Amino acid sequence: MAMLPNDTCQITYRVTGLTPGAHGFHVHEKADFSNGCLSAGPHYNPFNKNHGAPTDEDRHVGDLGNIVADADGVAEGVIIDHLIKLSGPYSVVGRSMMVHADPDDLGKGDNSQPSPPVNGKASKVTGNAGARIACGEIKIAS
Repeated sequence: MAMLPNDTCQITYRVTGLTPGAHGFHVHEKADFSNGCLSAGPHYNPFNKNHGAPTDEDRHVGDLGNIVADADGVAEGVIIDHLIKLSGPYSVVGRSMMVHADPDDLGKGDNSQPSPPVNGKASKVTGNAGARIACGEIKIAS
């Protein structure tokens, strides 16, 4: 096992029941599910950046790109990220993880209607990742 730099976070995921293919995967602002995944707010973006790929300098903290489900609808893997923090003023603990119906275009698609964001026309806000199909609160295991 390789040692991770101190400024990174390892995210291990396994999501089942998906349609095969790519799905946007993001940290959203809140863990409020009073109206399902819709009430979780926008992507976590404390530095007011544009939406982008996990490797982009100009990106939301919550932008983790895509996870890819296999023919059985299972997406699993590991993401190493330098912006996700589990402590401090920009911690993601108490926020939510979100899986979207569509692939994230990583901020490179149509951005002709970013406000209010319209899916398919809000690349620099949402990555045009579509409906929110699964969500859950980020917690520290005890």
